Amino acid sequence: MSARAALPPRAHDPALHELLVKTIKGLTMDAVQKANSGHPGMPMGTADMASTLWSGFLVHDPAQPRWPDRDRFVLSAGHGSMLLYSLLHLHGYDLPMEQLQQFRQLGSRTPGHPEVDHTPGVEVTTGPLGSGFAAGVGLALGERLLAARYNRPGHEIVDHLTYGIVSDGDLMEGIASEAASLAGHLGLGKLVYLYDANRITIDGSTDVSFTEDVAARFTAYGWHVAEVDGHDPEAIAAALEVARAELSAPSLIVCRTTIGQGAPTKAGKSSSHGSPLGAAEVEGAKRAMGWPLEPTFYVPDELRAGLEARRGALTELRQDWDRRFAAYEAEHPELAAQLRAAWADELPEVAMAALDALRFEAGTAVATRKVGAKVLAALVEPLPSLVGGSADLAGSNGVDIPALGWQSREQPGGRGIHFGVREHGMAGVCNGLALHGGLRPFDATFLIFSDFMRGALRLSALMRLPVVHVLSHDSIFLGEDGPTHQPIEQCMSLRLVPHLHVVRPADANETVGAWIHALQRKRGDGPTAILVSRQDLPVLEHGRRDVSRGAYVLWEPAKVAVADLHAIVIATGSEVSLALEAAHRLHEVGLPLRVVSMPCWEAFEAQDQAYRDEVLPPSITRRISVEAGVTVGWGRWASHHVGIDDFGASAPAEVLAEHFGLTPEALIERIRALP
Repeated sequence: MSARAALPPRAHDPALHELLVKTIKGLTMDAVQKANSGHPGMPMGTADMASTLWSGFLVHDPAQPRWPDRDRFVLSAGHGSMLLYSLLHLHGYDLPMEQLQQFRQLGSRTPGHPEVDHTPGVEVTTGPLGSGFAAGVGLALGERLLAARYNRPGHEIVDHLTYGIVSDGDLMEGIASEAASLAGHLGLGKLVYLYDANRITIDGSTDVSFTEDVAARFTAYGWHVAEVDGHDPEAIAAALEVARAELSAPSLIVCRTTIGQGAPTKAGKSSSHGSPLGAAEVEGAKRAMGWPLEPTFYVPDELRAGLEARRGALTELRQDWDRRFAAYEAEHPELAAQLRAAWADELPEVAMAALDALRFEAGTAVATRKVGAKVLAALVEPLPSLVGGSADLAGSNGVDIPALGWQSREQPGGRGIHFGVREHGMAGVCNGLALHGGLRPFDATFLIFSDFMRGALRLSALMRLPVVHVLSHDSIFLGEDGPTHQPIEQCMSLRLVPHLHVVRPADANETVGAWIHALQRKRGDGPTAILVSRQDLPVLEHGRRDVSRGAYVLWEPAKVAVADLHAIVIATGSEVSLALEAAHRLHEVGLPLRVVSMPCWEAFEAQDQAYRDEVLPPSITRRISVEAGVTVGWGRWASHHVGIDDFGASAPAEVLAEHFGLTPEALIERIRALP
């Protein structure tokens, strides 16, 4: 029996519920007031729905916050973080009272918006509205994928739900719409969101901008929808019972609430949304609900005792799961070992061997996007945690891998995902897949469209998730589609994102190395963007696969001392072969150059100073960078630059090369002119 099936019937204690609601409100008001910063209205308005969910439905164990089969809870409306911090503290997570008292202060575990891996019990870093909604869809999809692969008759060791609280603001954001549409299409029945429909945003009533029928919209998406009074715990509980039993569609429970409920003059007003209530308002609210004014941060002993009993029942469920997993492991040892390795984010040796077997001979030519397809095809069997897809460009991106199987209601174990034209939602869902554990997600689109997914991509870097972003058609050399599709600033702008490794491989072998580097990055390291070409690139005679060093000396004339080098040419991607041809021609006329391939700035910066000086000797100050994109930023490595500081144009690739000076002849001329 699964933990979900074994959950005891909800024994509602109205007195305990009322205490929990009042305590959440009191802790929220006190924390925001002490910090003189925060959002008190949302926690006060959602205390009833959150208390009902946590006290009667959510399966979790505070003693083991990373228990694999726990239910996930996502506070998508992350500005209401004191709601979550209060729940975590009261339910026994390692978040002591002094942390609540340090709300929004430097070094505390209670930052302004929840941050995963910073606060025990927080599942997702939420802040930008809609992002948590999309990540929750990924969490639910992750559960489905692992359940389909690993559950066996009599052994439902993966069986949990994803719950969340979402807000009016969340549902206005495009990323939530994209993810909601996908979730409805896939029929993710183990996803249940409580919608805090308080009809208030920063600018005031939602009447000024948001008057659509949300329930009708989600019904059209294919969701199960219910509408209740968000301050009626019995109505909320009844809707949750139905929602968690509805396995064919995700559920949205529209909870009509009052923001800042209980505040004497600010309830139902935007003034309770993003500012402290003020001492007089806090006093009035506490008096109205019969709450002591002192001490602040008050928690009744009877509440702690009541929640302790609930915690004991949850621990028993988790211990029962431990026994059931042991029985599963005894009967299916290979599957259990595979699952344990996936949870630990381990890269199987057979997967590394499969990549090592991919070799490309110099003298041939192949588009690096096509190499990516070969990499993924080679990983289908040896890397069962691999999952991902494209935003309607699978063939163009090189990620159309039928052997993965396409995810659907009928094929819940399909690891290939048709994300549709939903770049932002796609990246947000992949964040959720990575957060779930046991999966190694990738997504894909054109590099130019990385702009659409930027918010979620930034969050994957902030959370240091090992998502792989495949970004193809990486330069103006995609040709006739013109400047709307030709990336210029995207590569450089991605390099600005902390913890994101941007890899632009020069040829087929570097592309394999890019994937090896990306897959070796684990949770806590960060994501990788692999930028691949539309056009064929020559396989370089001296090219390397060790992308993890970031840069290396590709070629220089034999028996030429460093001091005698005329210059160093540093290039990435398709421009490496261009630099190499120019260097060979100049060598023939007695002008020796060193060619450095630099596929990954971030990996190179992580090397020790001795290696960096070996590749780029400080004594050689005449350096020129070559990259088909903006030149700003290259001053870190080079004194002169060949690139494109304007938008592209619509023409065949070879015409564009001539027009923008990206030919061997033009580069030779620039090198000869170096001062």
